[in-house]
Amino acid sequence: MEPIRIEITILEPTQKVWDLMTTPNHIEKWNFAHETWHCPKAENDLRVGGKFTYRMEAKDESFGFDLSGIYDEIIPLKKIKYHLEDGRLVEVIFNEIDPTTTEVVEIFEPETQNSREMQRDGWYAILNNFHKYVENYK
Repeated sequence: MEPIRIEITILEPTQKVWDLMTTPNHIEKWNFAHETWHCPKAENDLRVGGKFTYRMEAKDESFGFDLSGIYDEIIPLKKIKYHLEDGRLVEVIFNEIDPTTTEVVEIFEPETQNSREMQRDGWYAILNNFHKYVENYK
């Protein structure tokens, strides 16, 4: 299946964007698609062969799941590639537009249970939460 691509421009330096995207205590603050959900736990071993696990849960505790993967390539401040437990590939690219602006591009292989539109919307909602978190974090 053809990969899905989403992108967003963040008015912050690439170092800050990178740090807030890869540090577990920050991931817990933005990694959800809707305000009725949260990410109560994030573990991240950011190295090739390292594993990450993010706990995603409805705040009312009606549903939850772990999102896990293994890092395949890391180029600090530039690119992260990983594969999810089900084998789908994901690439996150950090493009420095200028010293105070960063474009984040995510390219991911969709799964087959949900529509491409639903997956695009969900991943984009999380990326937009990240965007808001980074721009408001001091």
